[in-house]
Amino acid sequence: MSGSSLRKTIRQMFGFDFDDVRLGWTHVEPAEMVFATIWYSARFVRDLPFETIRCYFVQDFEAQFNPMGDSYLMAENSYRYGLYPITIGRWMTAMLGRQFKVESTYFDFCADLGVYRRLPDVQREKAICFIYQPEKFRRCPELGIEALGIVKHFMPEVKIYLYGSRSAGRVWFEHENLGLLSLEACNRLYNRCTVGLCISATNPSRIPFEMMAAGLPVVEVYRENTLYDFPEEAVLLCEPTPESLAKGLMERLSSQKGSEAGGQAGARFMQARPIEHGLEQFYSEVEMLLAGGKPPRRVVEPMYRQPGLVAEASPQWAGGGAETRMPLPDYGRLSFLPPAPRRVIRFLYYGLRRLL
Repeated sequence: MSGSSLRKTIRQMFGFDFDDVRLGWTHVEPAEMVFATIWYSARFVRDLPFETIRCYFVQDFEAQFNPMGDSYLMAENSYRYGLYPITIGRWMTAMLGRQFKVESTYFDFCADLGVYRRLPDVQREKAICFIYQPEKFRRCPELGIEALGIVKHFMPEVKIYLYGSRSAGRVWFEHENLGLLSLEACNRLYNRCTVGLCISATNPSRIPFEMMAAGLPVVEVYRENTLYDFPEEAVLLCEPTPESLAKGLMERLSSQKGSEAGGQAGARFMQARPIEHGLEQFYSEVEMLLAGGKPPRRVVEPMYRQPGLVAEASPQWAGGGAETRMPLPDYGRLSFLPPAPRRVIRFLYYGLRRLL
């Protein structure tokens, strides 16, 4: 791909038209500031042969995208190269300071409030929407499906909508897979549902914040990475087990008052976080660095202080689990027969054994 064709692609996908777009790692001209935007570009920025302000736009803890080994450790090393990180969300700033002793700053997770908003003409359904992306392990597709299977077992009247991928996956309960949706269609979906499920194993997704902007209460996993950016009033964090997530979803589905309160709290929270707010935060940090200053050190504390919701593992949850959808194959001597004759023969066989 040439620079001109890449410029056209950027314009078509994102609406920005840059005068100078270049592709590749060579022939980089001197600039006042250079950003690394992915872990393997950090060393390249570190080694540039000219004086510049070397920054790192950290969007996620990318080491966790890899199995433990060379790639994991090399991705971690990207935080040790002396670049100044600006992170999306508060957790990454807190984690970089604690684990790598790296000073950084952040801008908030925001949403386009012109797109994600309450639609008064759309009625709520007793339904769950789940961002289901089997190709992204960090979105925990199997964990989410297991939790939804439990919900569907105990509350069969609940509608379940999956979206976010062209992949249908292996889902054993009744559901509707909406595939890839436009932004406007996502907002209508959030307005139709009673609760949204999004699972973030690394840095939080933008999806829960867009759900909140649309007035949809959210269920997420309770982990260290989700404690810094979510408000307690709008998001219910559950231990990362199918049973606990199912319990959280069913609590939201069963309480209209609680669901409405969570939706209103989320909408209020996001009113202070339009997309322009995040862009202004990012721009102000860049301006300060270009002026020779350094953003003030931020002490980042968890925003979510309640304990995670826990469902005790017990046989009552077994109805919707994997054992329901994946019975063990019959490898016995009668496996060549259809199931009905096989059951009759075994019944007679064990009956005779008891008599003898």
